Amino acid sequence: MHQNRIIIDKKFQIIGIITTSISTFITAFTGSASNIALPNIAADFNLNAVMLSWVTLSYMITTAALVLPMGRISDIYGRKKIFIAGTIIFTIGSLLSAFSINIATLIIFRIIQGSGAAMLFGTSIAILTNIFPQKKRGSALGINTASVYIGLSAGPVIGGLLTNTYGWQSIFFICIPFGILVVITALLFLKGEWNESSGESFDLIGTFFYALFLIALILGFSNITEKTGLILTALSVLFFSGMIIVESKVKHPVFNLDLFRGNKAFTFSNIAALINYSATFGVGFLMSLFLQSIKGFSPEKAGLILLTQPLIQALFSPLTGKLSDTIEPKILASTGMILTTIGLFLFSFLKLDTPVYFIIVSLITLGAGFALFSSPNTNAVMRSIGKKHFGVGSATLSTMRIIGQILSLGIATLMFALLLGKAKIVLENQMEFLKSINITFRIFTILCFAGIFFSLIRGKVHKNRQED
Repeated sequence: MHQNRIIIDKKFQIIGIITTSISTFITAFTGSASNIALPNIAADFNLNAVMLSWVTLSYMITTAALVLPMGRISDIYGRKKIFIAGTIIFTIGSLLSAFSINIATLIIFRIIQGSGAAMLFGTSIAILTNIFPQKKRGSALGINTASVYIGLSAGPVIGGLLTNTYGWQSIFFICIPFGILVVITALLFLKGEWNESSGESFDLIGTFFYALFLIALILGFSNITEKTGLILTALSVLFFSGMIIVESKVKHPVFNLDLFRGNKAFTFSNIAALINYSATFGVGFLMSLFLQSIKGFSPEKAGLILLTQPLIQALFSPLTGKLSDTIEPKILASTGMILTTIGLFLFSFLKLDTPVYFIIVSLITLGAGFALFSSPNTNAVMRSIGKKHFGVGSATLSTMRIIGQILSLGIATLMFALLLGKAKIVLENQMEFLKSINITFRIFTILCFAGIFFSLIRGKVHKNRQED
């Protein structure tokens, strides 16, 4: 017997927003804060660049490989159940990471943390979609999206302060009270369960191919300039083909092809998300290098300038989410893609003497563009599918984000390798370094421009689905 008929009042909805937004905030915060702490971790454990990269890679690979299976499991066994389990696992992983004695234990504990994060990514949006009617859903998703950007904004600032004052371990310690709060709140106030796919089987073979595909893709693109990276990227294509063959023959696939067939809104909204993240995620990485290596700014000053973008996103995402409840998401999201394209195009003209105000204006344009895109696009994805697929829908969107992030960094890395080789960024090769940044931003601009097309042809979602 499904426990899906839950009395949902305003108080219940507020608790749902608070609970899911805290979990979203802390996962985003941990990701950005841990990157700031990498130099300190390297110093403590005497790591080279390759070993250090696994502190981040282990977390990203685990999250990417598990998020869709966890979304499917939540549809079968209950989204609240998986959400709470994910919070507990993420919190335990954070605690263990803080007590790491060497790089091996830290990587293992980051894998545990990533497993919990995958459960949260696969359920948070799905839970909000369950407890809010369509006419108010965009507002809730906008607030949840804003919590991501607040976490990303706070990560470098608070993470840097904590690392310098108390050591890198404090970044993981700070997650623990948030995790405990989320678990207690969810247990006490989120009554009932959502498991519309209860009784259906779980697709182990499809999950195996899906995991192999993403692991090979992430490792391949993370080392795209090496022969091993090219081989792994090619293998990812083979694993993806194998997954498609398997999933087309399974009754209840983990990668549900039926969600994409004949559903333009779901298909093209996810493609638009993939393109958007592929074109934008590398901006912070590139601009951090530009501001510090070319402009000579301190990390603190560079960080404050870069805060502009996520702060604009955090401020406007709730509003754009609310607008998407009445205005077709494709109109808002496509406008956002246009603004993002303009912002990326402006960055392709960076020079040695580019003034700070030009950079800030470009970041504001990007932030406004992404705020217009993200919440409405998420709303479009969730409106385009039925209740029984909310977990998979949420997880698919998260997968697009993770793949996009990897592709974005891979493109930037490839451009550096082609123009700089293995040379360090020094005064003598500043022009080659600047040229690689300009070319990368031009590639990002072309990508985002193509994304406008996919965003526009997704079709309408307001008239396609009736009120839940």
